[in-house]
Amino acid sequence: MTQSFLSRCAAASAVMALTAGPVLAQSAPVLYTVIVPAGEFGSAAFLRQLVTSLSAAKAFCADIDAAEYRVDCLAERLESVSTEIPEDSDYEEVRQVLRDTARDIHRLTRKNRDWKQGNAYASRKASPSDRTTRPLTPINPARAAQVNQQASAILDQAQTVLLRSAEAAEERRSQYVQIAEALGSNKVLLRS
Repeated sequence: MTQSFLSRCAAASAVMALTAGPVLAQSAPVLYTVIVPAGEFGSAAFLRQLVTSLSAAKAFCADIDAAEYRVDCLAERLESVSTEIPEDSDYEEVRQVLRDTARDIHRLTRKNRDWKQGNAYASRKASPSDRTTRPLTPINPARAAQVNQQASAILDQAQTVLLRSAEAAEERRSQYVQIAEALGSNKVLLRS
């Protein structure tokens, strides 16, 4: 697990808790190794960071004033979270589910694009350096209800995949349930 992932999760949590405050300098990168005892699944610390990152995605996208960019914001944030999950780890399946979900939601926004508006980056009001990794695609406001419903169905499908995987392996059941719940909490964005 890299320091950058932990730093971003901690920074996202701090930004959510404090809307204004001093910018803190980051120290040099440090490599952390998490050792999991044989026969145990994952790391409780990594699980907390993953769940925090999924919650931070919701908070980040909810902060965007222009609602037509929120659906693609969710796709971008889920993709960003998926890239922070190490390959060939206990969370490989979660990484793939998040990546597929992000891809499907982004594809949905591109199919329902508002051609009157341009793509745009989004950033936090309190922390402009915390911004999307790519420009976001706006959806056509006339199709917003339909797009939100379809995006919600994509999240439901991702939750179902995670929960079915949890049923197959006892050692990951609790963790996958927590991840699925955190992912599903993002549907709040799609109801507004």
